[in-house]
Amino acid sequence: MTYFDTLARSYVDVDTSKGVDTEQFLEATEGLVKLFDLLGSAAFSVVQNDMNGNIKKIRERYLSNPTANNTLEELMKNESPEKKRVATEGLLWLTRGLDFTAQALRRSLDNPTEELNTSFTKSYEQTLRKHHSIVIRPVFGLAMKACPYRKDFYEKIGVLTEDGLAQMRAWLEALENIISIIQNVFKANPAYIKGM
Repeated sequence: MTYFDTLARSYVDVDTSKGVDTEQFLEATEGLVKLFDLLGSAAFSVVQNDMNGNIKKIRERYLSNPTANNTLEELMKNESPEKKRVATEGLLWLTRGLDFTAQALRRSLDNPTEELNTSFTKSYEQTLRKHHSIVIRPVFGLAMKACPYRKDFYEKIGVLTEDGLAQMRAWLEALENIISIIQNVFKANPAYIKGM
């Protein structure tokens, strides 16, 4: 059994046919946040707390009107006229965190001899670093150094066979697709994230 078998919802099962289903996306993302527990370091609690806080902001907006906010695209569109766009800002930061995680895992899969601390550090430099202040960067640097050995991590997530790797790849490809969809919405609608 792999970590991916334990998820309440995989990104593979998030409907994106009419936009990214908000509820399904949040459920899958809560599963991803638990992945950081398997990295075995309290240093990653900063990442988890940030992601959980952003999930909460999006969920509160979603629950205020589930029908109107049933997709992430609709949620952002509906919130856009408001002065404070709390859920959209939460989604922006959550997407950045997801991109960081996805790129680190992609590097790890594509470079089977690379240790996790290198994969996560390179991903951080390409994704989150530019958005973080001088105060926050060392916290993330510490987290990257605290990554377990690659072999130990893959054992913890149960990805030890070709089937396990295939399952991880499918999950990661689905996550990367969702990240791309959200990033494209932000690019097409710069007013959504103006001032953030």
